[in-house]
Amino acid sequence: MLIALLRTYINRQILLSLYNFLTLMLKIIQYCFPVLALIQSNDTQQQSSAGDPTEFDPSEPSVPVSYPIKTLEELDSRAYFDSFHYPFNKSSVSLPSSALSLPNRRKLLVCHDMKGGYGDDKWVQGGSNPEAYAIWHWYLIDVFVYFSHDLVSLPPPCWTNTAHRHGVKVLGTFLTEWDEGRRICNKLLETEESAWKYAERLAELAVALGFDGWLINMEINLEVEQIPNLKEFVHHLTQTMHSSSPGSLVIWYDAITIDGKLKWQDQLNEKNKPFFDRCDGIFLNYTWKKNYPKLSAAVAGDRKFDVYMGIDVFGRNTYGGGQWHTNVALEVLKNDNVSAAIFAPGWVYQTKQPPDFQTAQNRWWTLVEKSWGIANNYPKTLPFYSNFDQGHGYHISVEGQQVTEASWNNMSCQGFQPFLEFVDDPTPENIQVLVDVKEASYTGGGSITFKGFLDDSAVFTTRLFSAELPLGNQPLHLTYSVKSDGDSQLGLSLHFFSTTNGRTSILIASWDMNKFSSKFSKVIMAHPIRKPEIDPGWIVYEGQIEMKEHILTEIHAVCYKLKPENGELRSEHKVDGDPTKFFSVLGHIAIKNSKGNSYMPPSSLWLVEGQNIKLTSDSQGSKRVSAKIIWKLKDGSDFMFPKYNIYVLKLTKQVEENPGGRVKGAYNYLGVTQVTAFYVSDLSVPSYTYSLKFIIQACDFDGACQKLDDSPYFQLDIEDDAYNPDISFGSTSQ
Repeated sequence: MLIALLRTYINRQILLSLYNFLTLMLKIIQYCFPVLALIQSNDTQQQSSAGDPTEFDPSEPSVPVSYPIKTLEELDSRAYFDSFHYPFNKSSVSLPSSALSLPNRRKLLVCHDMKGGYGDDKWVQGGSNPEAYAIWHWYLIDVFVYFSHDLVSLPPPCWTNTAHRHGVKVLGTFLTEWDEGRRICNKLLETEESAWKYAERLAELAVALGFDGWLINMEINLEVEQIPNLKEFVHHLTQTMHSSSPGSLVIWYDAITIDGKLKWQDQLNEKNKPFFDRCDGIFLNYTWKKNYPKLSAAVAGDRKFDVYMGIDVFGRNTYGGGQWHTNVALEVLKNDNVSAAIFAPGWVYQTKQPPDFQTAQNRWWTLVEKSWGIANNYPKTLPFYSNFDQGHGYHISVEGQQVTEASWNNMSCQGFQPFLEFVDDPTPENIQVLVDVKEASYTGGGSITFKGFLDDSAVFTTRLFSAELPLGNQPLHLTYSVKSDGDSQLGLSLHFFSTTNGRTSILIASWDMNKFSSKFSKVIMAHPIRKPEIDPGWIVYEGQIEMKEHILTEIHAVCYKLKPENGELRSEHKVDGDPTKFFSVLGHIAIKNSKGNSYMPPSSLWLVEGQNIKLTSDSQGSKRVSAKIIWKLKDGSDFMFPKYNIYVLKLTKQVEENPGGRVKGAYNYLGVTQVTAFYVSDLSVPSYTYSLKFIIQACDFDGACQKLDDSPYFQLDIEDDAYNPDISFGSTSQ
């Protein structure tokens, strides 16, 4: 715990020296006072024999979690694949084909290191922290690394899912450090065959879990005789990853040298280049000098973009000081035309930068954007859908209906994140634009709020997405949801480009079209869609655009005021009693090239099965149920929807006799999953419930969700006798 705390504030060279000094002092004390060594040995044996009653057993059914592999023996045995948690940890979002090859330019790698890893992000089906850490500026990032101080850091699927959705590659980390790391390397590098074997084990894990490769960090001293096998390990891991996962990456960290010494070079040179030559890039230590990027680029030659110069956001001897001066280092790297590796951007979160995390996070990443530029544009393909969800919040809605008021976090639920411009210290006269997790949401737990002041004749526009979407000959079908107060109105403008017609802007709006005729190339009326089941206030609009052989380049929001009808007073359209105030919420955007609804296979085409069913009861008749529910299509197709909402209907005899008498709220929302499995843990069941119906609601790529009455389900009958002993089932299917 002490070392983990010191890591946050002390650079590794000092920490290593301190560790070596303390180790030496301990050995001296034990040599001078051997009885202390004997006492320590006895205490260790007693603690080991006593065991830890709360020790995590990955083979036992429990709430699905992500966790690292801590020993070489565990890696070698492939025990992870026998874990109960393994199926839940598979990424469900593939890297888009357009992102398989990294662009031939300087790139931005972000290495996430926070409090040892596996915090709020370890809960695969989501946690309960509405203020959990998240990254949402994915359009600035090319490569994401999940880092913890364990031997094998496997990225929790929430990171892989949301990064892939935005076209960002994800790497795990293989790390050896301290004395234990030296012992591991002695076995790892014992022979060329052992080096190959463990490289293949790592590649197998990456492919099975769906992430894109590895950062190799060997922070130990080795014998020079071990270096040839270390080079084989790096080379074979790189080749195995490339052959089994196109677009994969293996990146070497600048720590150990070709002489076997743990001596950070801070630049690419003859001491570390042999490792660089055997993989896809090098992450250089962050204590470099101003001329090191240029020297490293010269050594790399035509691979200069594979050189990632480290920047420690905590500022531990990093160039420029990190923190709010991270942009200083980025400017140097941009000028020398090499890539950057930002380490621990969670500094903003961990150090509680004022005034709040949301504001500080946006302000810090704006520094990065201004210094480095945008890395990714989207949408690039259709269908495109975003509900602006950041992966945490205080409520969840599904297609306009709020289904839970519980606080939550689950980054797998992140939608495509908007390219919002951050305005520092906005004045009340401006329209403020922010992703809001507390305001009402149409789907998920987030929305974009527009609030401030707007004159009657004024129009306010702001960028939502920077796109790169070639259009064919089919029209675009657009839907979006809005919730507004008073006379506040919200439309969308789409910007196109073609070599023939140049740039064109088209507005889709629902009211008062004439005032826009001079501001846009074309104005299209959006029509409301009747959806009686959605919560009051929400309106869903649809429109169609035909722009054949054009490229969609940008999507903007357009704020304006509704002009009163004849005889209607402006006072009837006040917001909080002020006719100049503006307030509107954008719930979602969906774009596709066909107007038809998504096909949702009916319940009869699914096979649903319950496994690891456990039922406990007390003397009062109350029960608790745990169960793993899995499903698949009966035709054997491996098609997966992007997500599944899970509900439970607690059936009583009264409901059975009068199904039509079910009241709203009978369906209880349990959670969401991105794989075809969900674990129900300790579900409380009232004594008057005789059966549980678990409903699996599929949701498609365009945001459409299946009707609950048509969705597949698993029904579990519960014993009426409250005094029956606790029971467990193997599996049952329907």
